[in-house]
Amino acid sequence: MIPPELSYFLSPRSLPFSSYIVRSTKKKKIVLFFVEEYIPGLLHHLFLFRLSLFFIFFFISLSTIKKDITPMDEKVERSEKEQQLDRYSVTDSFDQVHKEDEYPEPTDEDWKNLREVADTVPASAYLVILIEFCERFTYYGLSGPFQNYIQHPDPGHYPADQPGAMGKGQQTATALTTFFQFWCYITPIIGAVIADQYLGKYKTILLFSIIYFIGLVILTCTSIPMAIESGAAFPGFIVAVIIIGLGTGGIKANVSPLVAEQYRSRTAYVKTLKNGDRVIVTPQATYQKIFNMFYWGINIGSLSAIATTELEKNVGFWPAYVLPTLMFIPCICVVLLGRKRYIQHPPRGSVFVEAGKLFWLASFKVKGGLDACKPSQLAISHPEIAAQVTHDDVFVDELKRTLKACIIFLWFPIWWLCYQQITNNLISQAATMLTGNVPNDIMQNIDPIALIILIPIMDRIVYPGLRRLGIHMRPIFRISLGFFFGAVSMGYTAGIQSMIYKSPPYYDHPEGQNQISAAYQIPSYVFIAISEIFCSITGMEYAYKKAPQSMKSIVMALFLLTNCFASILAFALVSVAVDPKVMWMYAGIACAAFVSGILVYVLHHKRDKVDVEEDAIGRSDEQMEAYNNDDKKNQEA
Repeated sequence: MIPPELSYFLSPRSLPFSSYIVRSTKKKKIVLFFVEEYIPGLLHHLFLFRLSLFFIFFFISLSTIKKDITPMDEKVERSEKEQQLDRYSVTDSFDQVHKEDEYPEPTDEDWKNLREVADTVPASAYLVILIEFCERFTYYGLSGPFQNYIQHPDPGHYPADQPGAMGKGQQTATALTTFFQFWCYITPIIGAVIADQYLGKYKTILLFSIIYFIGLVILTCTSIPMAIESGAAFPGFIVAVIIIGLGTGGIKANVSPLVAEQYRSRTAYVKTLKNGDRVIVTPQATYQKIFNMFYWGINIGSLSAIATTELEKNVGFWPAYVLPTLMFIPCICVVLLGRKRYIQHPPRGSVFVEAGKLFWLASFKVKGGLDACKPSQLAISHPEIAAQVTHDDVFVDELKRTLKACIIFLWFPIWWLCYQQITNNLISQAATMLTGNVPNDIMQNIDPIALIILIPIMDRIVYPGLRRLGIHMRPIFRISLGFFFGAVSMGYTAGIQSMIYKSPPYYDHPEGQNQISAAYQIPSYVFIAISEIFCSITGMEYAYKKAPQSMKSIVMALFLLTNCFASILAFALVSVAVDPKVMWMYAGIACAAFVSGILVYVLHHKRDKVDVEEDAIGRSDEQMEAYNNDDKKNQEA
């Protein structure tokens, strides 16, 4: 028997998932106490810890921002270096750009014998991570209760055994949550076009933050008890998710390129560490580190679903939506107060026109493909066309690199289909299992908790350790591993579904909770978390590195668009997302992910061999400035 004091300390707000299992052997008692009582309490404590961490991080960031704010009436004659610093926004970035003057480039012998390490992450990148943290806190906090909000009817009182509001059923709930994900991943195209063509990333993020907040207010107001009773919850929900999806898409397409742009160095260099070791500092390792940190911040924020699912069960849905709405305010504050620290690239107004003209020339006017459309080649073969084009040779090389990356993105809908199961069908699966006093939709928070633990391990131990051994996990290999772990997650989930169908009292038509613990779901979430590290993080990193300098947002949006195609596949599977067919749906997704992972590696592994070479394609800051000035002159003409 566990002492009451110890039980209270470990899990103050949870009860065992299963009373019948506890009556089994003493050994099982100990194991199941840990997974069924300790873990829910740990979720609660981690949420409080994360909330405290946010406020510490927020106030430190504000103090950092404050140091850069100069009074308007202060006029100081600045040195040449200070003027350069103003151009690069932060000292870290200035130093990074000029490291190539201080340190030698690696030789072929260095590449063979020295290990790769990541560079220092600029301070401004942490501010962008904080913005994403606040936005993801809001997004996951409000979307966490969606499945119950739509699927189950209003219980009429709280605390409730099964919270709900609309009573539309599992198929409708799964369809609407899938639509929301679809919409959130198609709207980045809109935000990307506005950023790359018109406003730039910073102003676009600010604009869509305001739109996002309007949607949050609508969702909160239509979730109050009076609105639910009057039938306003459903139309209010539809309007709110459309507006929120537009807002989050505009932010999503720009915030991940913005965090990577804070790092300025583009070439590898050799550096001697304090312990005397000579290492190669590479942009590849640094971008990998930045996107690991970025994704870690996303998952810290996603733990807000622990609080909102607790609120939905014990108080109601309106306070569950008030919390993320209020937390979005610091996001807007950080965007505004940090504006002088962010490195910002001005939009190139003709970038999509240039890309369109280039494809037109390669398809209909000039033979020889994109290489033949370089101005240096056109000057020889078609001088009359060369006098009219506005792109340069670098843009052609960048666009070729981007097209090769986009081919790899075509495989991602299969992986996203695996991932999407944790936001709808796995929540419904938990509702047919024993959860005790814990809401069924709190189980999805095991995924971000696993990521919060695993990402630092991968970033600080696994990846550096492999580099010491001379093993470089390039993007294609990591993506293939991600597909494999996604397949393992879905295969395991199919096995759990089979166990549910074999459990009393409802068996393969569970109209309530069968006698099986929801703790069995934990490995499903852990495996999908591992697959996210290899697939989702690497996908963002790859999209940024392979995009032209003036098209970072649009290429990131194209990568995110693959999630939309996964939502289309999920819509097609709605008819089998019902008992007793859902087990075969999980098995089919597992097979598709496994085969896709093999094909990704077989067909694209050669891209890893030229990864460093392709990343070196680009312009210096001086060349980029001249390129943009030419664009302005062409537009004026």
